[in-house]
Amino acid sequence: MTSLLLWGPPGTGKTSLARLLATEIGAEFTTLSAVMSGVADVRAALAAAQELLTLNGTRTVLFIDEIHRFNKSQQDALLPHVEDGTVTLIGATTENPYFEVNAALLSRLRVWRLEPLVDSDLEIVVRRALVDTDRGMAGPHGPKGGVDLGPEAFAHLISMAGGDARSALNVLEGAVALAEDADRRDAEGRVAPGLSEVEAAAQQRVLAYDRAGDGHFDTVSAFIKSLRGNDADAAVYWLAAMIAAGEDPKFIARRLIISASEDVGNADPRALQVAVAAGQALDWIGLPEARYALAQATLYIATAPKSNRAGLAFAAAAGDVEAQGALPVPLHLRNAANPRMKHHGIGIGYRYPHDFEGADVEQRYLPDALEATRYYIPTDQGYEATIGERMARRATAREAARAAGRTPRSKTSGPAVSPRSGDGLMRTREESRRKLAETEQQDAGE
Repeated sequence: MTSLLLWGPPGTGKTSLARLLATEIGAEFTTLSAVMSGVADVRAALAAAQELLTLNGTRTVLFIDEIHRFNKSQQDALLPHVEDGTVTLIGATTENPYFEVNAALLSRLRVWRLEPLVDSDLEIVVRRALVDTDRGMAGPHGPKGGVDLGPEAFAHLISMAGGDARSALNVLEGAVALAEDADRRDAEGRVAPGLSEVEAAAQQRVLAYDRAGDGHFDTVSAFIKSLRGNDADAAVYWLAAMIAAGEDPKFIARRLIISASEDVGNADPRALQVAVAAGQALDWIGLPEARYALAQATLYIATAPKSNRAGLAFAAAAGDVEAQGALPVPLHLRNAANPRMKHHGIGIGYRYPHDFEGADVEQRYLPDALEATRYYIPTDQGYEATIGERMARRATAREAARAAGRTPRSKTSGPAVSPRSGDGLMRTREESRRKLAETEQQDAGE
């Protein structure tokens, strides 16, 4: 048997499976917990395995629970002994081994992923525990007369366990103890825990979720993909799962804001407003009431028309920036902060769009090397269809103007003022504020 790494959630039988494998090949089974053991413990176990192999020819299966808890030096101490066959290593972890176990050790292990137990698996485990005469409820360690778990209590116990057999057995044990204390027995004298005892023992449903582990990333991934895939029911389910598991609500709000731009974009610009408003509502009122705002934003985004063209446009533009650097700004777009700069062509030739019909005029805004490049191509979804039609009309008008050899005609009506006519008023305001400040300083000095 090769060395293995069993990767899966709690209560899926990793330790039991390791024992079965060791028994099957007739090997000595030695266990260590990475939480409680150090390098000295590892070396002692390896020395014992070497002695057993040398004297008796008996191989050893070294089982290390929560192996991801070992640091790099502790993991490295295992390498030569796994390599030369002193031990067959079986590691168990609830964390992603591709992130938590160093590459050198991982290359010597075959990784097996265990999924959570399904309800039918848990039913078998619990029924066996009820009738087992050795270690179960029907044996010397169980209550006198045995246990009778009713159908309703049994079904609730299975549903509350969340695929964790260890949790199911712990809840069963707790429910039996509560029923025994209350002297709840059936007609045959068996302890009979009911639904209330199971609920009291479980307290709340076991959630297979870890804010720092795969449960976090898998659930968030399902949430985002449900939003993107227009499935409002799935999206609000995963939202509820994250909130129930204690996920940071600000993290959820950030994901909603990202999705509103990444997946909805200009197909419905209001999606971003709703998502930002939900984040602000969270800041104002917090949980639990803010769950309504988060649910509202989730459902709005999930049902909105979708477009990823804003992100694609940015990615394409960023690609050109990375490939060619920041290209020179065309002279007519540059800021002539000093009138003498216009002698160098800076700011010369710029046409103010509001002076033309439709507030649009043909002129180049991209650098010379990127002339006629298109980054943003709207879809026909939602409001983005309107944006696309507007862009098409402008392009048609510009093309017609080019074909006619003229510029789009200027406005024939409107206020005959410059948009910067108010600059003088603002300068007067700033001068008044400056004089008032000087007067206040003089008064303070006196």
